[in-house]
Amino acid sequence: MVIITLRERPENINNVKLNGLYLQFANLLAELRTKQLNSNLISSINSDVEEINDSLFVGDDLKKLVKQKQTSILKRLEKEFKFTPRNYYRNLWMVLGLSAFGLPIGMIFGFSIGNIGLMGVGLPIGMAVGAVVGTAMDKKALDNGTQLDLEIKY
Repeated sequence: MVIITLRERPENINNVKLNGLYLQFANLLAELRTKQLNSNLISSINSDVEEINDSLFVGDDLKKLVKQKQTSILKRLEKEFKFTPRNYYRNLWMVLGLSAFGLPIGMIFGFSIGNIGLMGVGLPIGMAVGAVVGTAMDKKALDNGTQLDLEIKY
């Protein structure tokens, strides 16, 4: 079973963001064709691509649909096969580090000094910790061969 291709849409050329998202989705599909996937996942991906190909949406509605289907496919890939795009864990852990490490560190720092206004000092520390952890996890995914050769940018 083969993953079908995304239909070309000449009207997307005028909308730079939509065109970029559409090309990114086409690159994701091209990358997935190089991977060994089970037939259930391939048929699910094909139904998502067919829905986009058959869609009459244009502009922001099409952009929303493509983004929704791309996110859905990436979640299934991560859940079933641990396939992730480049910098997936870095982006995820930067947010987690900011909230899980940065806020508590900032609160401790602010309360210990007696000036809660210094709470923001912990945020960049937490973000840096998250970036380091996420980068290490991305490197591990690359070494394991579960990293897709593309970066997702919304």
